Amino acid sequence: MARIPYPDLDALDPEVGAFMRRIDPMVNVFHMMAHAETAVRPFMRLGNALLFKGVLDPVLREIVILRVGHVTGSTYEVHQHKIVGRDCGMTEAQIEAVPEGAASDVFTDREKLAIRVTDEVLANVRVKDETFAAMEAAFSHREKTELLMVIGFYNMIAGFLENMQVDIEPEGLIDNPLKQAKKS
Repeated sequence: MARIPYPDLDALDPEVGAFMRRIDPMVNVFHMMAHAETAVRPFMRLGNALLFKGVLDPVLREIVILRVGHVTGSTYEVHQHKIVGRDCGMTEAQIEAVPEGAASDVFTDREKLAIRVTDEVLANVRVKDETFAAMEAAFSHREKTELLMVIGFYNMIAGFLENMQVDIEPEGLIDNPLKQAKKS
């Protein structure tokens, strides 16, 4: 159960309330973030940019997001991004292998590198020089930048979700939490 109540959208600044009402589906993470009235819209814009306007392969991006969720213990993030990952083309074998990480033979070399980058950023903030050199060979400058931003963004969300204890929506209520989010 969430540690604080979800905000009443009618009690928010009218512009923020109107913005939030356009979000369909209204998943609990977005609903809870509406408490941060001045930050929720920029947060959503950044999330949309990373999810829908980036150049990172969607499967690779979802592997990274799921890895962040597993490493940080964010059950909500893992739950939602298993759904998103399937919708983006992740296989069940890939989803099941994310907790094993880069040691799994299910992943391509590029995906294993992204997992290693994720693990190093989460453990030490800065990747090892040899890992960055491998990134130079495998990813464009834009891909490297987006990869690091996805890791940081979803690490922030994981901390928010776990500290607020945001509730996972009932099974079947939402078929894909991001289905309509890009319209917001």
